[in-house]
This record gives sequence, structure tokens and C-alpha cells, in this order.
Amino acid sequence: MANDIDLIAESRDKSGTSHSRRMRHDGMVPAVIYGAEKETLNLAIDHNQLLRKLANESFLNSILNIKIDDKEESVLIKNVQVHPSKRQIIHLDLQRVKSDQVIRVSIPLQFLNEDMAEGVKLEGGTVTPLMNEVEVSCLPKDLPEKLEVDVIDLKLDDMLYLEDIVLPEGVEIPLLTQDEPANEPIVAVRLLRIAEEEIEPEVDEEGLEEGLEEGAEGAAEEGAEGAGEETAEGDSEENKE
Repeated sequence: MANDIDLIAESRDKSGTSHSRRMRHDGMVPAVIYGAEKETLNLAIDHNQLLRKLANESFLNSILNIKIDDKEESVLIKNVQVHPSKRQIIHLDLQRVKSDQVIRVSIPLQFLNEDMAEGVKLEGGTVTPLMNEVEVSCLPKDLPEKLEVDVIDLKLDDMLYLEDIVLPEGVEIPLLTQDEPANEPIVAVRLLRIAEEEIEPEVDEEGLEEGLEEGAEGAAEEGAEGAGEETAEGDSEENKE
């Protein structure tokens, strides 16, 4: 039984910025396919076809069957370039997959029983993901669609780490198998801190009025004293003359 076709593409001979711009104007996405010890090919893929496929998040981390002209290949999406302000795909990178070669792919994490976690239900905390996906290595046939993580036993301020993920057979996490393993946290239960509202100090209106009145009276008295001193000085000078 033939595999379902996930993408249809056409090979293209031309490349370059101006050619790619014309392709996009005509509703096509410039793409490239490489790897598996085969030559790199420039491709053209229908934009609307690709946009519909990418609406499914799992499409990005699944092994796809692409038909190029009259041939089929297994590929992974390695990079998608999108326009910064338009709903438009600019470019697509595809990597060939061989059944006997280990691949590395970022897989989404799915957290289970978030509302039932002890730290949420009994202590008022919130499940806080620290990672949304994790890179795994495996043969293509062993690639999982997602990795499930049960958080039901987490108490407030508890964490789960990479090593706590239950992996399917044949799947590894490179961060844990490298020379210097990095067992990073993936999820925690935390108490959300609501920012304290800034409380304006209450103003005693009566006290304020009294203060203003006293200030005004004081200023008036100082003014009167100053005027009296000036007059006295003036009289003294006149007497000297």
C-alpha cells in the first residue's frame, strides 16, 4: 500500500532573489531539499497547500512523504521562513530521511492532569511549563508525535525534569546522553503572585486646608515684618542724613 502524499512539489532549475520573488507573486513557495547523501534540489510548492498543512502543529515535527515531480521522498521540515507582517511563507527547508539513520527532532510536550495536580487543587498553585518541546533522537520509525508528562503528583514548588519524561522505546534525549548531561527542568507548580496595587496615600483635606491657611498666615506675617524692617531702616538712614 502506497504512503499518503503530504506535500506535492515541483523541481526548479532557476534560483536567486528575483526568481524567488516572481514565484511568490505567482503563489508558489521557494523550497530546498537536501541530505541523505543526495544532491540538493530547488523546489516550488503551492503556497496555499503548504499553509493549510502548517495549520496542523504536528506537521512541523512529523516525517512527511513528499512527491517531487514523479518521485517520492521522506523528509522532515527543518526550517520555515515567514513574512514578518503578512500571512505568507517565504521559504522552506526540507531534509531527506533514511530509515536506517538516526534523526534529531524537536517534539512537543503535553502536560496531563494539570487541574488535578496536588499543588493546584489543594494549594492554589498553577502548572507552569518551562519547556514546550524537547529535542529527541531516534530512528524515523520510532519518532513520537508528542511526549506526555503527567503532573498529577506535583505539589507547590515541585518541578519535573528531562529525566522524568517517560520515553518510548528507541527514543533518547540528547541533552541527557551528551558528555555533560543537562537535566533541565520542564515544568513546575508555582503560586502566581498578583502585583500589589499601588495605594495612594490618603490626604487629610481638613489638615491640608489648615496647613495651607497656616502657611498663608505665616507668609503674610513674614511679609509684614519684612516691610516694617525696611521702613525702619529707611527712617534710620534719613535721620543720619
